[in-house]
Amino acid sequence: MNIYRHINLKHLLLFCLGLFFAVVCYLIVNVNISKNMTIRKINYQGWEDSYILSNSQVEAVIVPAIGRIMQFRFQGGENAFWEDSQIYGKVPNPKSEEWDNFGGDKTWPAPQSEWESITKISWPPPDTFDSVPLKVEVQENELTLISEVDPFYGIRFYRQIALEPNQPIMKITTTFEKVEGDSQQVSVWTITQFNEPVSVFAAIPQNSIFPQGYNKQSDDLPANLKVQNGILSLTRDEDKAHKIGSDASTLLWVGEKTAVRMDSPRIDKAIYPDNNSSSEIYTNYNPKTYVELEFLGPLQTLEVGGKIDLTVTYTLIKTTSGNIEEEARKILGR
Repeated sequence: MNIYRHINLKHLLLFCLGLFFAVVCYLIVNVNISKNMTIRKINYQGWEDSYILSNSQVEAVIVPAIGRIMQFRFQGGENAFWEDSQIYGKVPNPKSEEWDNFGGDKTWPAPQSEWESITKISWPPPDTFDSVPLKVEVQENELTLISEVDPFYGIRFYRQIALEPNQPIMKITTTFEKVEGDSQQVSVWTITQFNEPVSVFAAIPQNSIFPQGYNKQSDDLPANLKVQNGILSLTRDEDKAHKIGSDASTLLWVGEKTAVRMDSPRIDKAIYPDNNSSSEIYTNYNPKTYVELEFLGPLQTLEVGGKIDLTVTYTLIKTTSGNIEEEARKILGR
């Protein structure tokens, strides 16, 4: 009996020591993550009470005053997102008939074709979603933007923004919450404006619902549009605006030195806005040299108390090859 008791005590001691070291290792790892993950309040281009999220690799700048994520870049690197420097620091005016195109990443309600019947105007976008300041909640390693309740849609939206620890990845979850009013069919729509691209790509599903891999949403197709071996590619036309929709779950912007891969998985058998498009690409004309990579959630009827959300993952990548298509296929796994 004494021998067995001695053995059991030895096993218990070893177990306790193992548990102790496991807890210590866990705490060390989490302390290191916390050291690398920071959120600081800054004055960004004249907008006070802005924030910069940082980890060991990338940074994101959030400007609640205009309700946008304005920068996504490697530490000390160039911004991938497009910004209109002519209106830095401007306070948005929801009563203006002119639309202030600040740039960056934002959310609007979809479909756009319903705006006029709901808000009585077809353009500019609904005020609450585009041209009023947002509230901010700062957690330990993430930040959430919170809107007022839109008087037309009866919706409050939330944008939860976080960086993955020690990775060049940002994740944004956008949630629409129905607070008041009649039931409304709506979709979460995120719009990200990027700088002049070398090229833009979409990973077309093998069994795409679109015979050509996309659906046309403008009078003319984008410049250099091509679909080959599961990848759609295009460039920006300097003279005209163009737009297409698709059922791709992955979009890719490629610049001179960096690329951004965007992922938001399409839900099988769900119905989407804009001729069943879960992703869209828009290219603008000069002098505003930007393109938009957009994702849409399924169309759903929201009643008071209901919520819908859409998560988009942004991965920042340093390009290494002079062959853009080869680089894109490597990034997209095609």
